[in-house]
Amino acid sequence: MTSIKVLGTGCANCKATQKLLETVLAAKGIQAAVEKVEDLPSIMKYGVISTPGVVINGTVVHVGGVPTRAQIERWLTA
Repeated sequence: MTSIKVLGTGCANCKATQKLLETVLAAKGIQAAVEKVEDLPSIMKYGVISTPGVVINGTVVHVGGVPTRAQIERWLTA
């Protein structure tokens, strides 16, 4: 199963990113474990200094700002 982490302290962009990820997963019928990581030490372990960050299966795929739906679809089909 795909593991997805949304890194961020709870800002509006972080919440929007998580919601968009979940929407795309549901639309595509993809099973994934989505986890919200909000504590700074855990976020910093990924080298992310601008949130939101998105980590898929241990790899940082996005940093800063809300990704587009097209970007998310590419990540999930790669």
